Amino acid sequence: MRKVLSATCLGAMATFVVGVAYANEELIKMSQNPKDWVQPAGDYANTRYSKLNQINASNVGKLQVAWTFSTGVLRGHEGGPLIIGNIMYVHTPFPNKVYALDLSQDNKIVWKYEPKQDPNVIPVMCCDTVNRGVAYGDGKIFLHQADTTLVALDAKTGQVVWSTKNGDPGKGATGTSAPLVVKDKVLIGISGGEFGVQCHVTAYDLKSGKQVWRAFSEGPDDQILFDPDKTTEHGKPVGKDSSVKTWQGDQWKIGGGCTWGWMSYDPSLNLVYYGSGNPSTWNPKQRPGDNKWSMTIFARNPDDGKAKWVYQMTPHDEWDYDGVNEMILSDQQINGQDRKLLTHFDRNGLAYTMDRATGELLVAEKYDPKVNWTTGVDMNKSSPTYGRPKVVDQYSTEKGGEDKNTKGICPAALGTKDEQPAAYSPDTQLFYVPTNHVCMDYEPFKVSYTAGQPYVGATLSMYPPPGESHMGNFIAWDNKTGKIVWSNKEQFSVWSGALATAGGVVFYGTLEGYLKAVDAKTGKELYKFKTPSGIIGNVTTYEQGGRQYVAVLSGVGGWAGIGLAAGLTDPTAGLGAVGGYAALSNYTALGGTLTVFALPQ
Repeated sequence: MRKVLSATCLGAMATFVVGVAYANEELIKMSQNPKDWVQPAGDYANTRYSKLNQINASNVGKLQVAWTFSTGVLRGHEGGPLIIGNIMYVHTPFPNKVYALDLSQDNKIVWKYEPKQDPNVIPVMCCDTVNRGVAYGDGKIFLHQADTTLVALDAKTGQVVWSTKNGDPGKGATGTSAPLVVKDKVLIGISGGEFGVQCHVTAYDLKSGKQVWRAFSEGPDDQILFDPDKTTEHGKPVGKDSSVKTWQGDQWKIGGGCTWGWMSYDPSLNLVYYGSGNPSTWNPKQRPGDNKWSMTIFARNPDDGKAKWVYQMTPHDEWDYDGVNEMILSDQQINGQDRKLLTHFDRNGLAYTMDRATGELLVAEKYDPKVNWTTGVDMNKSSPTYGRPKVVDQYSTEKGGEDKNTKGICPAALGTKDEQPAAYSPDTQLFYVPTNHVCMDYEPFKVSYTAGQPYVGATLSMYPPPGESHMGNFIAWDNKTGKIVWSNKEQFSVWSGALATAGGVVFYGTLEGYLKAVDAKTGKELYKFKTPSGIIGNVTTYEQGGRQYVAVLSGVGGWAGIGLAAGLTDPTAGLGAVGGYAALSNYTALGGTLTVFALPQ
């Protein structure tokens, strides 16, 4: 296998001897080879864009299934495979199997890793037993298991090089996110906001697995790795105790703010970007204050974890609008000026465009016109509420209070977009966004904290916006103007990650199980194929033997598909999703399959 790998990947194996401090240089070089897909999001910028163009808008309608692979696991298959030379790495939900397939030898299984995990972790996982993928660096494959074990596997043999525990499932911490390899470290977040976990991002040494630093989302400055004089929000220092003074007493210790989404990295600025999730509990009456730094975009130095700037999108969250969605990095012009941009589509229904060097807020607009909990963000820089959303009292669960069912809130708790990542094409300068078109009723109630037990404190029901029947849209977004360019309706939420290509085609999957290809400029549907199960995986492309392939995991589940995945029938179960997506069982069933497409030879 060493020979197979070194013959491709732009000499990646030769890079190993340089040292792990240059892992990002290795990954940058490898990701510039469009034949491979070496990072979960394709590149450090999280663009999910491929320069491959053999499959294009004029011929994509001829796509055929080239081959398939059963993962042997049911429930929700999020994320997607990595392709490094002739080897494809495929992952599964719990029990978190990893397969290495040799694409040059009829997709033969070279090795399989199957960890032994305590099944008691399953009921602690909030929204299905999902895993968002593996990462590669320094000749290793990194996997964050459900039980929070971060494991480094030899990429050639699958043997465990090292493993370390990232959290305590007994207290509600679980692992669902994909790691990020930067320099001589591997970074990983944690899940558990529905169990009152004080959440964090942690950096581990690439060689040994030893913890290097840990940055919590809330707590004292030394725990959140803030310099009160140098860490800024809106260009101003956050000041001492910026987090703890926004919580009542020691509530920050069970404050949530989890970090189970995607991370991106700018090597030129040496900054890592990610978002934090909801504060615990979902009952806002029990946690007065802004609850910083939940619901926040962080820019941190990966060497020591120190925060350079932050921006809290939804202070004192009242709706479970986790801020963990991906940060997509692009270099574009705004008002004739070259800017290093960060674009983020938040669960709260607002799309943010920021200067990623300084944290300056440039654009904040609704990316679904049905969003009603806010009239928008205060963009007046001289205003004392600059950068804060303007909340509509009618849809405030805080105003309604405990045991009051606040109705018609848009979006629902799963947001206008959940973790399913968008794509960016430098060719069109548009972002392609899978969205939810769902509203909710939300009734908070008092809840007590017990370690390892659910700490939610709200009952939800979900449904399409009034007068409408569809629950999803796939949109093209202009991040410079904050406007939708085109929008395609989908019967159910679009819970798949998008892929943009130089062929002028954008791919995504649907909850019913269709892989779809649309024209990047117009949104016109060019191709669709029904896979064996609903798609919540992220579409990937690669080239092997001179032929371009498109790959996607199908396997319905995740929050939207939790009713099917876990056999739930109570409409309010699955944190309100079961009733909202009850009709999904009429269109698809459980399964775990990788389906790979290509043009006919």
